[in-house]
Amino acid sequence: MQSNDARILRGAAIPTALAGLIGVGVSGAVAGGQGALGAVVGTVLVLLFFTAGLHGLGIVGRKWPELLMGAGLLVYTTQIFALLIALFIFRDADYLNGRALGFTALVCALVWPAAQAWMQTRVKTLYVDTDGPSADGGKGSDA
Repeated sequence: MQSNDARILRGAAIPTALAGLIGVGVSGAVAGGQGALGAVVGTVLVLLFFTAGLHGLGIVGRKWPELLMGAGLLVYTTQIFALLIALFIFRDADYLNGRALGFTALVCALVWPAAQAWMQTRVKTLYVDTDGPSADGGKGSDA
């Protein structure tokens, strides 16, 4: 993982975890222990899915940068679909509150892309290959 990717990951994961902690507190106060457990599960699911997606996008960006936009759309769609499947799996669980899981996962799934986009604007990522051959064939500008 490149240092820029790590900074973006931290910049998205920390606000998402903080939103999840707030969700755990609110859900625990409203629905008790089952609500807090549901909020924890929702937060962990979002953090796992979105971290894996960012890691996958980093791999695609290094190997096939021309496919990055399409891969980004595919990864985000897959993350939301996988989160939907997880919500259906935990829908009838008796040991946690499904509403707390759903609301916390929704908030975390909205906080992550917002924080990631904000962090992406703050990271100075070079988009020009400075080590590649120059346009004038390596002769320099004074030739």
